[in-house]
Amino acid sequence: MTGPSDRGPDPVSRAMAQTPRAHFLPRSVRRSAAQDRALEIGYGSTCSQPSTLRAMLQFLGVRPGDRVLDVGSGSGWSTAILALLVGPEGSVLGVELEEPLVRRSADALSRMPNARVRVAVPGVLGSPGDGPFDRILVSAATSTVPQDLVDQLTEDGAMVLPLRGRLVRVTREGRETAPGHYQFVPLR
Repeated sequence: MTGPSDRGPDPVSRAMAQTPRAHFLPRSVRRSAAQDRALEIGYGSTCSQPSTLRAMLQFLGVRPGDRVLDVGSGSGWSTAILALLVGPEGSVLGVELEEPLVRRSADALSRMPNARVRVAVPGVLGSPGDGPFDRILVSAATSTVPQDLVDQLTEDGAMVLPLRGRLVRVTREGRETAPGHYQFVPLR
């Protein structure tokens, strides 16, 4: 009989191990890439701390072949990890308000054909014209569940976001809250 530890790391841990964080960071903070803390990447944005991103991705439950939206894609690190999780049959779209971050992350993602990033439209959450999405990852804090993003989910889709300091998984049927408390930059 085999247990979970006999099968090796979970898919999220494997994808993170294959995606060096330093590759997605500005040169000024690359020396801190291995630290388990959020790192400033400029323009009021951060690259999430690895343990937080792992928790979010495990809670999100991305499957091979999924179409995923990465809201607040920042450095592109989460977009790259998501692209590995969905595999060649899936796709990931990252949206980010700061154009310089989009340019930098697009360069870092250039060898991943199933991942792309673009500048978010100010005042529009997500990417309604590109949906629906099987999964949505939101890497910015909010005090309410944005209905605009829920509307971009498939019928059986799920979204994970930081809601009032807690990680929440939202589906059309309801929501589930993960243990722990988290801090993120605000959703805008």
